[in-house]
Amino acid sequence: MCYQNDSEKKVKKYLTGGFSLLLLLMAAVNSASAQSASNAPALLEPSGTQYFQNRYLANPSMAGIDTGLHLNAAYRRQWKGMDGAPETKFFSADGALGKRVGAGLNVFNDVAGLINRTRVALTYAYHLPLGQRGQQLHFGLSLALNVQRLDLTHLNGDPNDPSVGAFNRRDDYFEGEYGMAYTSGGLMLQASLPNVRGLFTGDNKAVNGGTIFFSAAEYRFQFDGALGSITPKACYRAVKGYNDIFDIGVNAGFLDNVLQVMSIYHTSGSVTAGIGVDIKKTVMIQALYTSQTTGFKNNTDGTYEIGATVNLFR
Repeated sequence: MCYQNDSEKKVKKYLTGGFSLLLLLMAAVNSASAQSASNAPALLEPSGTQYFQNRYLANPSMAGIDTGLHLNAAYRRQWKGMDGAPETKFFSADGALGKRVGAGLNVFNDVAGLINRTRVALTYAYHLPLGQRGQQLHFGLSLALNVQRLDLTHLNGDPNDPSVGAFNRRDDYFEGEYGMAYTSGGLMLQASLPNVRGLFTGDNKAVNGGTIFFSAAEYRFQFDGALGSITPKACYRAVKGYNDIFDIGVNAGFLDNVLQVMSIYHTSGSVTAGIGVDIKKTVMIQALYTSQTTGFKNNTDGTYEIGATVNLFR
């Protein structure tokens, strides 16, 4: 009985401390969001693979959450047929370094017109057991380097323009990303802040349309038969320079979860749908399409994305 009381006190201490920090940071996010909110459409959309295929993209505490090494790559093309349309590439690698420690590498590159943005992040994660039924509390912290440049090889104008030189002379900058999650059986609750540095310094260099707070709740139901699993999920995103966005969707696995089908509705007015194949629980390939947000559907096409996952040493 004494052991259980000590254990409960320890769990309560971690939960209270961790979530108190998260609530404090959320308050700062809400304050910043209220000052910059507008009805302008978001310029950026997260990778569709972050919802079910590669959760590490949205939350650093997902790094090394289970055994083995996980390699993920994704390619996304927006507004097909338009010159200078955004083209984005994602790569991540994460795995468990020990019994409770995980690490990850996250590389993002986005090219839109002349602007080329690259972000490279290194992640440390700690996974704390909470009980006898597999409950865990997960913490993650990333340090990221951001680089933004203009591609002068495609410049239709004077490359000696002072404004062009001034843009490319801007300093590269570091930012921190903090995330937490709680897992228990099929339940997963998570929250993350992609730019902790900007919240504390007030020097927020994030692009309008970028996520400044992310949270999600999901539960995986397992079945016997053709339908192997179904995972409903709800997400909340605070976005810089735009209204908050809710994402509500579901992922279904068929034929022993070899075939994966997902669909998510975004309150920005778009829908993401995807289909994937999981080969021997080692290689997964998923194709996704996201329709254009409300107000732009008649002018531009949507977003096409393909993602691949390789799981090793499991």
